[in-house]
Amino acid sequence: MNRVKRVIHATLRETAPYTGAGVTAAILDTGMAMHPDLAGRLAAFSDFCGGQRRPYDDSGHGTHVAGCLCGSGLCSKGLYAGIAPGCRLVVCKVLDEKGEGSVDSMVAGIRYVLDTRRIYHTRIINISVGVGRIDDEEARGELLSWLEQAWEAGIFVAVAAGNKGPAADSISPLGLQGHIVAVGCHDGKNFPDRQNACENYSGRGPRDGKLKKPDLVSPGTGIVSCNAWFRQNRFGSVLSPYTVKNGTSMAVPAVSGAAALLWQKHPHFTNEQIRERLLYQARDLGENWGKQGWGMLHVGHALEN
Repeated sequence: MNRVKRVIHATLRETAPYTGAGVTAAILDTGMAMHPDLAGRLAAFSDFCGGQRRPYDDSGHGTHVAGCLCGSGLCSKGLYAGIAPGCRLVVCKVLDEKGEGSVDSMVAGIRYVLDTRRIYHTRIINISVGVGRIDDEEARGELLSWLEQAWEAGIFVAVAAGNKGPAADSISPLGLQGHIVAVGCHDGKNFPDRQNACENYSGRGPRDGKLKKPDLVSPGTGIVSCNAWFRQNRFGSVLSPYTVKNGTSMAVPAVSGAAALLWQKHPHFTNEQIRERLLYQARDLGENWGKQGWGMLHVGHALEN
């Protein structure tokens, strides 16, 4: 996360004094482990897969995403802290241990967020899931309708562009909705291993190039964040607190975290104003629209202007 912050200009110097305090983000994913870096972050947990009441993550994906968004970096003395370490979380487990889920569980998660948003002051939904083609048109329509309802309710929604690129029209269908912010991954021009960089498989927008989708890009290769399988020894030391993951899933929480920082600074902004600020202040990478959208997330500019 330290490298990510440099690329998207979200270092402490560029974001202070904002931490996302007072803002709650909902993560719809595989759940969340009670990691030391996430202590005090959880406002609510709801399991739409196994029906359990206590927070857990049998995949590790959701915990990693949560750390990217708002981990404190406690186990690394701040080195791997998330973008908005003051942000709180509503965690909806909508995916199983294999990272698979149904439209029904996803819809249930969105409905839960809408039903409880005033209780937990939820302003952001983070969906680090690259949904493939949904053959059932009715189910697809229902899911997209609930995402639109979330946006209309004033919630900022960020979703993964998916890892099905680089062919045109390979973006996740969730990201094609007009207001929903689709996040692709790009590690920047100076990333040392361009051959294996996430930009090579990040989901691409429509072939005709008339639509800037994905909306934004952020780094997604070799991202270090919270490990759900951490261990604590009898002396209290945390062993294996972090792990590395790749993909557009890791890019989404950077955008969600940026939204939390902006909402702390501008609590009266609408979700559309947050969206416009992030898009208009993005850094153009000189790539085509179907690859970069508006460009690389630039948190510093978004907070300044």
